[in-house]
Amino acid sequence: MRRVLSPVSIAVLCLLAGLLVLLGYGLASNSPDRSIDEALARGEREPAPALDLPVLDGEGSGSLSDHRGKVVVLNFWGSWCRPCRNESPLLQRWHRRMLPKGGTVLGVDILDTTPDALAFIERYDLRYPMLKDKDGDSLESYGVIAYPETFVIDRRGRIAAAQRGPVDDEFMRTEVAPLLGES
Repeated sequence: MRRVLSPVSIAVLCLLAGLLVLLGYGLASNSPDRSIDEALARGEREPAPALDLPVLDGEGSGSLSDHRGKVVVLNFWGSWCRPCRNESPLLQRWHRRMLPKGGTVLGVDILDTTPDALAFIERYDLRYPMLKDKDGDSLESYGVIAYPETFVIDRRGRIAAAQRGPVDDEFMRTEVAPLLGES
C-alpha cells in the first residue's frame, strides 16, 4: 500500500526546504573574507588592501601607503577589548625596535569613541601612529571579525603574515624580525 503525503505535509516540507536554502545563502554571503588567509596558506603575499582613514587625534588623515617601503605591523584594536590591552605594551616595545630598521606599528582603532581610544593610548603610553575607523569600513577588506587582529606588511606593500587574535613575542620574532633584515 502506497502512502500519500497530505497537502499540509507537502507545504511544511517545502517551507522547511526554503528556510534551509535561505539560511545557507545568509551564512555564505555574510562570512568574512578569508582570501588573505588562503593566500598566506599557499605561500603567496597578496597586496595589502588600501587603507585611508582619519588620524585618531583628529588632525588630518593617514594611510597605509604613507608607510610604503617600511615593514608595517597593522593592528586592528578597540579600547574595550581585553586582549588588545594585554598586547599593547608588546606592540609598543616592538615599534621602538622596528623604527631604526625601517619598520613601524600602525594601529587602527575600530568602532570606538575617540575619548576612550585616547585614554587607552595614554594609559599604555603608545607612541606609534594611530588611525580611526569609527564605522568599521576597513574591516571587510581585511576580513576582520574579532579583536585584536594583526597583519604584517612587507616593504613592497604585500601581506606577509596575519594573526587572528593577540600577537606575542614569538609571532613578532618569526614573522616580523626577518622582514626587517630584507632590503
